[in-house]
Amino acid sequence: MTLKEEVQVKSKHVAIVGATGAVGNVMREILESRKFPVASLKLLASDRSVGKKYKFNGTQIAVEELKPDSFKGVELALFSAGAERSKIFAPEAVKRGAVVVDNTSQFRMEPDVPLVVPEVNPEAIKKHKGIIANPNCSTIGLVMALYPLHKAAKIKRVVVSTYQSVSGAGAKAVYELEEQVKAYAAGKPLEVKKFQHQIAFNLIPHIDAFQPNGYTKEEIKMMLETRKIMSDDSIRVTATCVRVPVFFAHSESVAIETERPLSPDEARKLLRNMPGVQVQDDPEKNIYPMPLFAGGKDDTFVGRIRKDESVENGLMFWLVSDNLRKGAALNAVQIAEHLVG
Repeated sequence: MTLKEEVQVKSKHVAIVGATGAVGNVMREILESRKFPVASLKLLASDRSVGKKYKFNGTQIAVEELKPDSFKGVELALFSAGAERSKIFAPEAVKRGAVVVDNTSQFRMEPDVPLVVPEVNPEAIKKHKGIIANPNCSTIGLVMALYPLHKAAKIKRVVVSTYQSVSGAGAKAVYELEEQVKAYAAGKPLEVKKFQHQIAFNLIPHIDAFQPNGYTKEEIKMMLETRKIMSDDSIRVTATCVRVPVFFAHSESVAIETERPLSPDEARKLLRNMPGVQVQDDPEKNIYPMPLFAGGKDDTFVGRIRKDESVENGLMFWLVSDNLRKGAALNAVQIAEHLVG
């Protein structure tokens, strides 16, 4: 049996960890819609969710409690239950023979754990030792746009500001925005639970914890992960991450500096040829990416492509990507598809 044939056999008994969360639900839907070869599916979550049923391929599957022995017989485990759960249970899954695709930040910067966006660095998948990391939701959209430009003109510096939807903070965050909007319309006090401040009709330049250097952990993730995925530590990256009152899809304003000149027209051509990227760039007709239309879509949408007049060899653009799909669940399933050939 060849390695490829062996991997095909070892990728069909599947578990979703964090199956009741926002990303876990989308993972289940994408496995079904993309006809991933699932022989059996386990839905794993905390004891609070045990017994809940979800439909998959015409069958109702009950949620089971996440335990080390839950992975007996599992060959592929998709994790989306938080870094602490991954830290505890991902090694347990690997110990029992599963390959783990982890959507949390727990293993991303471990030297022997591949950090993968399949359109960018699929070759890294085969280097795994049981765990493959899914990048941060904003990083995925960013590198989808950077990669073809970097190959053509070598990117020296990236300045990115993100405008991240509340769904990136989970289902409770979506509910909080809904409730705050209702309360505002009714003239009632707005309750703040999930975020540091009111999110309705507001922007919060604070995602994850602040670090001693003034950056947040979310910003540092983007900076470090971009270099690892692109396999180029020479790229200088700086980021500002902002939470915005949008339900789904993250937006990003990106400025890059390249070694050789790259015209907007050349950049458009390169991006149009990039799998998983759609160029929407006709400002005169008010055509540019917006989260309103990117939610629920699999592609990364890029527009507002223009020369950066402030630096030599500079280019600016705007991108939008669904954070639950390509930014999380879809990317994980695409990694799994590579594992099964």
